[in-house]
Amino acid sequence: MTTLNYDAIADWYDESVRSNVHTHDIVEPALFALMGEIAGLHICDLACGQGVTARQLAQRGAIVMGIDISEKLLAIAQQDEEREPLGISYRHDDAQTLVTVADTTFDGVLCSTALMDIADIAATFQQVHRVLRFGGWFLFAILPPYIFPPHSYFYIDEQGDVCRAVKNYFNEGFWRSDNKNGVRGQIGTYHRTLSTYLNTLIDAGFMVECIAEPQGTGAIVQRVPGYNVVPASLIVKAVVI
Repeated sequence: MTTLNYDAIADWYDESVRSNVHTHDIVEPALFALMGEIAGLHICDLACGQGVTARQLAQRGAIVMGIDISEKLLAIAQQDEEREPLGISYRHDDAQTLVTVADTTFDGVLCSTALMDIADIAATFQQVHRVLRFGGWFLFAILPPYIFPPHSYFYIDEQGDVCRAVKNYFNEGFWRSDNKNGVRGQIGTYHRTLSTYLNTLIDAGFMVECIAEPQGTGAIVQRVPGYNVVPASLIVKAVVI
């Protein structure tokens, strides 16, 4: 397997995502704002997990296919679809190969907070480009790699201000957090520099259309005060050229 093993933590991860204010209060509003009108579009939710975002896409009128490598998370997604049908189809596939998907299948591909779990983003970006129609968009959200590199942390300085200690930015590769209560501590993650993400995207044939760095407000800032000091997500929208 060339991606991280979410099957091992599927039930815990499902509960974590459904209650995750970072996802619901910061990432999703910014993603959908950049997405625009999607009714009638064929959209792939790549690395869809248990299908939470796929269902939001379908509720906005998109024709949705969810793809993930975790069979257990896909089973949870399928259970939700059977309980409340929205016309979503799910496939077990690897984002790095997408062997089950034909060329020029989609108008848009969304990948929310999952590229950090994939070993080969060059192959992934090339596959996304292949399955998109000309002019189609690729929208992804990641933790800002220049804010959340390995073993960085928030702290309070002598003046009482929230600060972020950034470490190991140029140390690309797999790493595991010391926080065993979080997903990065349980299964690890891949760190890459911003230039690696963007240059690899461009090399795959994309043009970057816009970038967003949403600032946290409300409940998420009460939980993680630093999220109104530094961006809590980096969102990139690129188009096929």
